[in-house]
Amino acid sequence: MSGFNKVVGSYEEAMAGLEDGMTVIAGGFGLCGIPEGCIAQIKKMGTKELTIVSNNCGVDGFGLGILLEDKQIKKMVSSYVGENKLFEDQLLAGELEVELTPQGTLAEKMRAGGAGIPAFYTATGYGTPVGDGKEVREFDGRKYIMEEAITGDFAIVKGWKADTYGNVIYRHTAQNFNPMAATAGKITIVEVEEIVEPGELDPTQIHTPGIYVDRLIQGTFEKRIEQRTVRA
Repeated sequence: MSGFNKVVGSYEEAMAGLEDGMTVIAGGFGLCGIPEGCIAQIKKMGTKELTIVSNNCGVDGFGLGILLEDKQIKKMVSSYVGENKLFEDQLLAGELEVELTPQGTLAEKMRAGGAGIPAFYTATGYGTPVGDGKEVREFDGRKYIMEEAITGDFAIVKGWKADTYGNVIYRHTAQNFNPMAATAGKITIVEVEEIVEPGELDPTQIHTPGIYVDRLIQGTFEKRIEQRTVRA
């Protein structure tokens, strides 16, 4: 990796510098558009006491769920956590801290962090446990709570296609949280299915500009279906 070229040759190089106790922001929604290779590398490294910010924690045995197996996650900041038996067990045993955040608020917390906005006001969660202990202000007769932005030491992101400069395109619903996550990491790693030369991507189709990307790697992906339904 040199100059504008963001490409690295291995996941070891991509995740270099990740240490115990850091915060990692992960793109994806369920098992759609998740950075499978980066997650597998974190598992391999054995990094622990991590705070993971993601819409959910994958499932048992796949996605972020594999990081629960060796208790690498100290805290999850998520919107939905209903697919992991191991997650449930660790939560009820007091081994895992969970901060539940409304989905739109979580997306905005990432976006604000990437934009350098320290906090914002939202009506979502006012009058519920989500708003407990948070500053409240009234605008035009409606109550709003203050939510602080989120940034991470690392952001791990899954894209469809990128050029070597790190300009990224996401495909369909795999876009989900990935563009916001990409802006909110001090070091942002993007793994993609295909890397092309600069100039081969239509500039109007680029979702994440390369200025946000620090390291880029081409991976292979299982793309597991979270809940497969077939006719009898």
